[in-house]
Amino acid sequence: MLYSLYELNRAAFAPLHVAAATQSALLRNPFNPAGETPLGRVAAAAGELLESVTRRYRKPEWNLPSTQINGVDVPVSPQVSWSSPWCSLVHFRRARAAMQEAGKTGPDPRVLIVAPLSGHYATLLRGTVEAFLPDHEVYITDWADARMAPVVLGRFDLHDYIDHIRVMLRKIGPGAHTVAVCQPGPAVLAAIALMAEEADPALPASMSYMGSPIDARCSPTVPNKLAMERPFAWFRENMVHTVPPVYPGAFRQVYPGFVQLASFMGMNLDRHVSAHWEYYENLVKEDGDSAVKHREFYDEYLSVMDLTEEFYLQTIKDVFQEFTLARGVYEHRGILVRPAAIETVALMTVEGENDDISGIGQTQAAHDLCSGLPNAMRIDYVQADVGHYGVFNGRRFRTEIYPRMRAFIQQFDRQEVPARRRADRISA
Repeated sequence: MLYSLYELNRAAFAPLHVAAATQSALLRNPFNPAGETPLGRVAAAAGELLESVTRRYRKPEWNLPSTQINGVDVPVSPQVSWSSPWCSLVHFRRARAAMQEAGKTGPDPRVLIVAPLSGHYATLLRGTVEAFLPDHEVYITDWADARMAPVVLGRFDLHDYIDHIRVMLRKIGPGAHTVAVCQPGPAVLAAIALMAEEADPALPASMSYMGSPIDARCSPTVPNKLAMERPFAWFRENMVHTVPPVYPGAFRQVYPGFVQLASFMGMNLDRHVSAHWEYYENLVKEDGDSAVKHREFYDEYLSVMDLTEEFYLQTIKDVFQEFTLARGVYEHRGILVRPAAIETVALMTVEGENDDISGIGQTQAAHDLCSGLPNAMRIDYVQADVGHYGVFNGRRFRTEIYPRMRAFIQQFDRQEVPARRRADRISA
């Protein structure tokens, strides 16, 4: 019922959206002298603000046409190298001729960035991809929106997610490097542990976890506390809704993206209100640069996708309520997952000092679980003065976090594994 009411509300606001967009366009027209008056600028700004808050946000484009390598502009084309109904493995292929012109003659490390399946599209990691592109062959998981998946496709749960990670690593080939951003951390760790147990030849060379809830018991945040305080049945009864018939996934049970978005925005409502007020003031002042930055951020942030009921509920139960992987009792299709079996995959953890989603220690817990790794193959880094989003995007990510990750990946790319030693944690 909630989903249907949400769509009805969108339909009701559609005429207002059109009127606001029309008003703004007319007043921004250079041939309309009224737009140059103080009242005209105020009215145009109000129309643009109203248009933005009533818009139906679609899945964003990647908008990464090129990358700079040694001063050479190298064209980039996102191509799907493997897909299932639930995920596409996107390869950001760099033009070979331009790469040679830039002095790149040998292969770069292959990196699989595992995007979260938690309400936003993989394009939320555009800045992450952009940072990795000059020095790596970049792949990313582009998960499907559950509301677009017809019921006949069946279920997609946490076990399917883990299987997808393993399949994509095999597609990329042995010796790749995984970078799990936020939510997929436990699933990626489980996938690599299973591959290590089976001596899978496609085992990656390294694994990096960024702001991930490996053990959500550590420094619990507001979302963590909510998951622990509410009984499991509450999430099933209150957070799962039915996709309305206007979508291909009609009648599928999902955790709607708009519910997740409302939760995140509610955590920092004052900040979002202030951001929109500043946006309005910048439009009135015709401060185009500031207005563009606001639109770029919110065009991405307000674009959301749905999760299948089974994936969402399993994640709540196993990751945020029972902590099964952290406690050493998680089973994947009847097989106990043992991170201690990982002995040849280098480990890096990255956390943000002010992360209000995955608190300090939650990602670091991977070091305790991966007790089979020697001291020389593990790095733990905490970035000062950044929140959750800043762990994988923004200025500090580009200038402080990414250079450390690049050095870590280069250190363990196509190198022999050092002799096994006592697994003590080191800091960088």
